[in-house]
Amino acid sequence: MAYDKFNILKSSVVPLPIENVDTDQIIPARFLKATERKGFGDNLFRDWRYNADNSPKKDFVLNQDKYSGKILVGGKNFGSGSSREHAAWAVYDYGFRCVVSSFFADIFRNNCLNVGVLPVQVSPEFLEKIFAETEKDADSQVEVNLQEQTITIVNIGDKESFDINAYKKENMLNGFDDIDYLLNMKEEITAFAENTPL
Repeated sequence: MAYDKFNILKSSVVPLPIENVDTDQIIPARFLKATERKGFGDNLFRDWRYNADNSPKKDFVLNQDKYSGKILVGGKNFGSGSSREHAAWAVYDYGFRCVVSSFFADIFRNNCLNVGVLPVQVSPEFLEKIFAETEKDADSQVEVNLQEQTITIVNIGDKESFDINAYKKENMLNGFDDIDYLLNMKEEITAFAENTPL
C-alpha cells in the first residue's frame, strides 16, 4: 500500500510531554482485533482521551481545540512496550505524518517508517524548546524537511538535523512501502533474472 509522499511538512504541533508512552497507551490491546489499517485513529490514546462513559476528557491534548496539526511531539522513550504495528497504524490513521521525540523504541520507529509516519529523533534540549514554544503559542509551526534531514522551530529559527535509514528515506520521499519499492524495480529485477544463469 502506497502512502503520501513526504518531502517538507510545515505544521503546528500536538504536544504530549509524557515520557515512556508505550504502545498499549497509544492503542489499547482490546482494539487490536481488526486486520485492516482503518479506524484505529478513533481509538488513538483511547484511555487518555475518553472516560468510561465514552465522554471526552477535556484536559487531554487531543480534545483541546487549540492544538492541531500533523506533527505529534512526545516525551522521551515514545513507543516502548509491545511490538504491535497497530500503534503506528493508529498514529497514521488519526492524521499525524510525523512524530517527534528525544528517543524512540526501535520497533515502533520501524513500524512508523513502514506506514508513512516519519519519526524524528531530536536532542532533549531541542524537544524542550518545541514544548516551550507551543506552550507560548499553540499555533507555532515546526518544519520537517526530509530531503535535508532537518527540523526547524519556525518562530525562533532553531534547527537540528536528524538521522534516517537511507532506504526508508527514499521510500518516504516517493510514497513507497516495501512492496511498492520492489514493483518500481520490476524492469531491473526482470533484466537481472533473464541475464543470470541458473
